[in-house]
Amino acid sequence: MESHERDLRSVVESDEQRKGVQEDYRSAHLTPREIALLDFAVALTKTPSRLRKGDLDALRGYGLNDEQIVDAVHCISYFNFINRVLDGLGVDPEPSMRYGKEA
Repeated sequence: MESHERDLRSVVESDEQRKGVQEDYRSAHLTPREIALLDFAVALTKTPSRLRKGDLDALRGYGLNDEQIVDAVHCISYFNFINRVLDGLGVDPEPSMRYGKEA
């Protein structure tokens, strides 16, 4: 998450909340909808074969429409893919990707 810290900082309210999201998003004072989406991201990342229609229905229950769910699945899956490619090739983030470091 370090290489995306700048993006995270742009959408959270404080450094305390940023740290909370990084360490344990469930206790970071996020909305129930945000927690549900992050729970879904964790499930899609760690146990994708266990996901069922009910998981999508739960997201709909928090107001996400099908287009938003598809976008979320694409985004989550892309980050999982590219992280595995980079990890598999032993690529470290560029120093400029770390928060507070400029190219």
